[in-house]
Amino acid sequence: MEQAPGGSRPEARTPPTCYRHPDRETGIRCTRCDRPICPECMVNASVGFQCPDCVRGTSGGGPSPAAARPRTIAGGSVSADPRLVTKVLIGINLAVFIAVQVSKTVLNDVVLIGAWPPAPFHPTEGVAGGEWWRMVTSMFAHEAVWHFAFNMLGLWWLGGPLEAALGRARYLALYFTSGLAGSALTYLLASPSSATLGASGAIFGLFGATAVLMRRLNYDMRPIIALLVINLIFTFGWSIIAWQAHIGGLVAGVVVGYAMVHAPRDRRALVQYGTCALVLAAVVLVTLLRTAQLT
Repeated sequence: MEQAPGGSRPEARTPPTCYRHPDRETGIRCTRCDRPICPECMVNASVGFQCPDCVRGTSGGGPSPAAARPRTIAGGSVSADPRLVTKVLIGINLAVFIAVQVSKTVLNDVVLIGAWPPAPFHPTEGVAGGEWWRMVTSMFAHEAVWHFAFNMLGLWWLGGPLEAALGRARYLALYFTSGLAGSALTYLLASPSSATLGASGAIFGLFGATAVLMRRLNYDMRPIIALLVINLIFTFGWSIIAWQAHIGGLVAGVVVGYAMVHAPRDRRALVQYGTCALVLAAVVLVTLLRTAQLT
């Protein structure tokens, strides 16, 4: 091996890091400005990938025709604020949390209750009594401060990168599909007179989709798997937690997440939204079957 002048050995070259995320090594560069970009920042172009600044035309020269409709890895549109939907979801959860603290009547109206009064009486309240909205409103309801704080931390930590990777519409479809799947499994398996609430079903859906996305991008899976295992230990080790919502959301998140990032490009929207529709159809079927049992 040839030595550098002066007899010293040449310095080992370190891989370049993303210009927007200096802690991430990458071998991909923008085809327009040649800056290194990580998978989260890559925008599909007709040839190779481009960085978000070139797509928006802020790196000089304006956007090229090839970047007129930039897409995420899942085919969604790239937005200037990749966390906008996540912020809105946190805002809705915060508004409901404040309302619940002000009035317990609000809490009684939004939690997930299967049937009340319980059998053998005919239910006049709960999902079986015709209050279908509880399947959705319970996804945004929290009573305890710690419950709200943990769920919103998870939503911010998992939701932002997923929203950037999937695009707003696909991310929102994933969130609501996972949350409703969690509500449906809770309605099916939990005691009909028990009241459950929280965004945990949707959050576990984000867990599942994040694992699928990291696998797709060949990221190190150990951190997300370790965090998921810890959360599952709490799920089954704490009696006050509705494990049905967590498992229902997790399964739906994995299924929908896989469809989002592995759908063939020529049938991408059909596969992605078709999968969401199938999961929602299963939610409706489970809900109808459980209602028939309780009425």
